[in-house]
Amino acid sequence: MDVTGHPTLAPNQTPGMVCAHHHLYSALARGMPAPPRTPTSFLEILELVWWRLDVALDLDTIEWSAKLGALEALERGTTCIIDHHESPNAIEGSLTTIADACAEVGVRVNTCYGVTDRHPGGFEPSRGMTDPARRGLAECERFIRGGGHGMVGVHAAFTCSDETLEAAAGLADDLDVGVHIHVAEGHADRGSATRIRALTNDRWLLIHGVHLPDDHGLAGTVVHNPRSNMNNAVGYARPGRFANRIGLGTDGIGADMLDEFRLAYVRSREHDVQSTPDPLWAMLEANADLFPECRNDVVTWSYDDMDPWKLAFTTGVAPVRVEIEGRVVMDNGVLTTIDADEIRAKAAEAAMRLHKLLEN
Repeated sequence: MDVTGHPTLAPNQTPGMVCAHHHLYSALARGMPAPPRTPTSFLEILELVWWRLDVALDLDTIEWSAKLGALEALERGTTCIIDHHESPNAIEGSLTTIADACAEVGVRVNTCYGVTDRHPGGFEPSRGMTDPARRGLAECERFIRGGGHGMVGVHAAFTCSDETLEAAAGLADDLDVGVHIHVAEGHADRGSATRIRALTNDRWLLIHGVHLPDDHGLAGTVVHNPRSNMNNAVGYARPGRFANRIGLGTDGIGADMLDEFRLAYVRSREHDVQSTPDPLWAMLEANADLFPECRNDVVTWSYDDMDPWKLAFTTGVAPVRVEIEGRVVMDNGVLTTIDADEIRAKAAEAAMRLHKLLEN
């Protein structure tokens, strides 16, 4: 042990990786039926893909998506996940389902239900807080008061009334946790900073921030998701311009944090040729501050020196041994405590059922 009480690490070892923003339910999205038409904007991507998917989720598909997502995280050395969940037709019990699924796989999770007023029938600001939003807040409260590791989730300011935003912030304060919210990801949410500025504090997770002004005045950790931002064509967040602590997430595209680090680095180089790997590696260290239990874990990698300047240009680095709280869960690259093939097979069956619903 080192002076902090954490395991002493060799050059080819790191603590467990942390994904600072995930959507575990997206694990079953791969192969889903194509949208009725090709989206032409980020808002249409939400409407035609993700909002179409989340309304079809039930507790069974939530369970298997979480198990598959947790399995794939563990296979890439990620032992802790900060998850943001939405399933408007299966709200009650959804967070416990996710937590239990991750625990069965052996991955730690901090999860939340992302409340929104877009149900039913689209968002109308004058309508105030909707019943689904109240139920989502109640699910967050039930889960956290029951001992679950979580936050209060909000989809985004542009799909929430002021009443809902204020209620979410108040509940988070009462529970002594933060709010996990997408902020200024696309043009539709450009004005979000003005609406939430007075509500934020250092416990908040501010996801994306692509269209935030440099001097946005929001308290909290900004979580950069470069792969997702590129995929959705929403722009580059240029996270180095913010005074906030910066973490790194995947926005549901797996949980391979070394790969996300490399992509974040080359994206930063495209913007600024003088960019170095150090600020991007610091995002992974910030992730560890968000989920400090990861420092009790040890990941031994297939590369002999986990130096960010080397890793930025080295592909194919994989975990060969993973210990969580001293318990070996991977040895010689093989998971030892779960049946990965069984999880994949049952997740595939759940995905088929989910995708069938989306064909209608």
